[in-house]
Amino acid sequence: MLPKNARLTSSEDFARATKSGLRVTSENFVGYLYISPATTSVNESVSAKCGLIINKTVGGSVVRHSLARKVRHSVAANISKLPQGSLLVLRALSKKDSGQPISLEIDKLIEKLLERAAKMAVK
Repeated sequence: MLPKNARLTSSEDFARATKSGLRVTSENFVGYLYISPATTSVNESVSAKCGLIINKTVGGSVVRHSLARKVRHSVAANISKLPQGSLLVLRALSKKDSGQPISLEIDKLIEKLLERAAKMAVK
């Protein structure tokens, strides 16, 4: 489970991450990572935040909530890898059986986002 201070709750933060953040697509998810350019010593204690977008195309209520629990569990293990003050949004696409566990796909997605963020920082 994600700690309370790591949950993305405001619609402004969701919009900022999805519209201004880096985007990486995998088979079942789209990941958005927004890294705030104004990270100062005052904001260093601000942890990374994560939010989920899972619409009805994924399935019924039971399927969506089950998927959300699995995604939150795998993100909680990776939240420490994200930069301080960053915003991560994961959008679930319509469910296709890829054969690989969700946690493995989320891990790869977060790694790709961090690699792309590192490349953008170098430029």
